[in-house]
Amino acid sequence: MSVTEPASPSSPLPFPVRVECPPGACVCGRDRLLGDPQADPRPLALTRQQEQKLLERIERVESYQDLQHVQGLIRKNIGAELRIEPGPNEVRTVRGIVIVLEERPGLCKKVRQSVPAAVRRLLGERPEIAWAILDAHDLFGST
Repeated sequence: MSVTEPASPSSPLPFPVRVECPPGACVCGRDRLLGDPQADPRPLALTRQQEQKLLERIERVESYQDLQHVQGLIRKNIGAELRIEPGPNEVRTVRGIVIVLEERPGLCKKVRQSVPAAVRRLLGERPEIAWAILDAHDLFGST
């Protein structure tokens, strides 16, 4: 079974797109996106293989600046924002940090779950990055 399907001759997309999820399993709006020539097709470029590469890249993040770089790559390549910020309540653990991959038409629900989970694992393994996130949002009071 192939994890990508090449763009069809009638498709204006010059790249392979993610294989459709089983009916009812996802509400990404893939078909609607493919049918709208004005829509941003970048989320469809995140195939399962590309998703695995992204998750591996997140696992290799070494610093807060590196994590910000990954956020920029996600914004540039798939047009979605990866928000990582302290939650509205007291942050005692990594679970208090809000990590959300913005919902975009064509962006699979599984990706919107797996990317934040990978970031959360990273923050658990590298607490210095979590501290840098808190510091960047002035939770340590440094200005």
